[in-house]
Amino acid sequence: MNILKLLDKLSNDKFFTTEATRLDAISNISAFGKKAAVASVPLGLAGMMASPVKAETQKPQVTGSFLKSTLTDALQLALVLEYLESEYYGMGLSAAGLIPNADRTVFMQISKHESAHVNFLKSTLTSLGTTPGAKPTFDFTANGNFSPFTDYNQFLILAQAFEDTGVRAYKGQAGNVMSNKVVLQAALQIHSVEARHASQVRRMRANKGWIELANGGNMPSATNPVYAGEDNTNQAGFNTANLFGAAAGSAAYDEVLSGSDAQAIASLFIV
Repeated sequence: MNILKLLDKLSNDKFFTTEATRLDAISNISAFGKKAAVASVPLGLAGMMASPVKAETQKPQVTGSFLKSTLTDALQLALVLEYLESEYYGMGLSAAGLIPNADRTVFMQISKHESAHVNFLKSTLTSLGTTPGAKPTFDFTANGNFSPFTDYNQFLILAQAFEDTGVRAYKGQAGNVMSNKVVLQAALQIHSVEARHASQVRRMRANKGWIELANGGNMPSATNPVYAGEDNTNQAGFNTANLFGAAAGSAAYDEVLSGSDAQAIASLFIV
């Protein structure tokens, strides 16, 4: 294969759009990469590399359908979290006398953002040939443990917990949406907006805008799973606590939340 033609192929935006779907792009790049490696070595070695070799064990093949399933599963999880937040803020804004006038503008804007996220995720799933999951039935009292629509302090507590969960959950799913660069970019954009929501709500509760040492900041023990692992001070082998202490070291790096942990948290509020 002509290496110049290969590089030209990879640098052409149409490679990711017209000539191949984004879900197949990674598979195509992998195939071209193998051809490039063969083309760059002497003829004899190239022939050996191109010849099939029987392996002792077969590794599962990462196909376009596998990538699509991983992608859509991540989007379905995100949709559940966005459904939860969107309905929560809608109900809070509809509860007479709950949100002080000085704070209503904030939650009206956050509510608009969450509704936009729901619409985007549903549209994206549909475009990928997958039916978006139906909105669950939510119980924001968590079986009678909270009273968020009659107690503004509890409304803020759950708002913070939901936003902090969303930030970590989006980060945890980043690797699962990498097969589609358009979705990945949108997910990162949503993630940063969720982080702004979280910081705003945390400050409305007189907390710092960031998380230190797995401490949510005057939060009930029922929300501990949201902050589990945030006390980590080891990043890529570097102890972040060395220079300024564990609190600052942990706060400098936000931790991911696995899909199963995010589902477990959301399920507490699903009937």
